[in-house]
Amino acid sequence: MRIDILTLFPEMFEIFNHSILGRAVEKNILNIKAHNIRDYSLNRHKKVDDYPYGGGAGMVMTPQPIVDSIRAMKRENNGKVIFLGPRGKTFNQDMAKELSKEKEMIFLCGHYEGIDERIYNYIDMEISLGDFVLTGGEMACIPIVDSICRLVPGVLSCSESFMEESFYEGVLEYPQYTRPECFEEQKVPGVLLSGHHENIRKWRRKQSLLITRERRRDLFEKLNLSVEDKKILKDKKI
Repeated sequence: MRIDILTLFPEMFEIFNHSILGRAVEKNILNIKAHNIRDYSLNRHKKVDDYPYGGGAGMVMTPQPIVDSIRAMKRENNGKVIFLGPRGKTFNQDMAKELSKEKEMIFLCGHYEGIDERIYNYIDMEISLGDFVLTGGEMACIPIVDSICRLVPGVLSCSESFMEESFYEGVLEYPQYTRPECFEEQKVPGVLLSGHHENIRKWRRKQSLLITRERRRDLFEKLNLSVEDKKILKDKKI
């Protein structure tokens, strides 16, 4: 997968040179590059913003450097141009799954009070991280790119590493335990020590459902519970 990121702060994306994604970049599974929008400004001071017409607080990113940077990326990257902005659909795991199927993408990070409206003519998709304010699109871009890339085949060592995690199937993850078996008088649940894989599977499923129902009722109510799920929830032995 190739991802080009248009930003005023390319150094922020050095994070992708580390950990799991960093190893995927080294193996050429991922190709993630950040490009400075200022490099495309025709202004002699490399200015990329100006005062808004009609007045108001703050500055607005101007069309020329952004549009020219998009055009430059399009010479090598035919993917969707994705803008990180408040008008977009809120990002979730389903969206991550869909975007992980793309071969190429271009992300545009906004700043200041936003972008000139005419830039939207060059944008294919807008994504919001949530209903809160960030200092710039970079802060939203990093977790979104990470969420997408970790679903690309070969990035993680085993598909189960993400298939059993929170949100992948619409439920929160079950509790995890490791050594020691007893810590400050708190013991690991006996079923996890039993070696009975079917009982462990049912216990984990029940815990996921119970935790989701308790902490994220909105997610739980969207679930299409199977016949087995309903039995597991009612079974007091599990």
